[in-house]
Amino acid sequence: MDVYRLLSVLLDYPRDALASAWDELRRAARTCPDTTDEERRVLVDFVDWAAAQPLIALQEGYVRTFDLNPDHALYITHHLFEEQDRERGPALVQLTEFFHSQGFELAGGELPDYLPLLLEFASTLEDDRSARLFLQQTAEVVGEIAERLESANSPWAGLLRLVERRSRLAQLAQ
Repeated sequence: MDVYRLLSVLLDYPRDALASAWDELRRAARTCPDTTDEERRVLVDFVDWAAAQPLIALQEGYVRTFDLNPDHALYITHHLFEEQDRERGPALVQLTEFFHSQGFELAGGELPDYLPLLLEFASTLEDDRSARLFLQQTAEVVGEIAERLESANSPWAGLLRLVERRSRLAQLAQ
């Protein structure tokens, strides 16, 4: 499994199917191509932690962390624009149109700036460099969210730091 697809799954709301997929996700984390030992350790540690939680506790923690705390929201434009900023709507429309132009269909009713959705799209790109270049636009916001999650001692912080580091590497390579 591609690292971006794995991150997409791990950062999305933990649905019932996740409870039966921990072994598969642990294997994917251990063998994820194009990742460093440190990145694989972050992934495996998170999977081990999440798999040890009852699903309902994991779901409650997710909602408390990401849905009830706007500072941790996984919607990138939420952090870029003021709450009532009229520019957020057009940015979401442009992103939706971009996805459609790439043949990527938005499913599940999520807004197009939802980080797990952006990671899923990145996983469809032809190579790791293309994925990193696409995600570089999120690096600053993801870093800010990761910092807030670290301050809250959230187990999701390491995953956000991993996304941030991978997207910042694209900036350094230019």
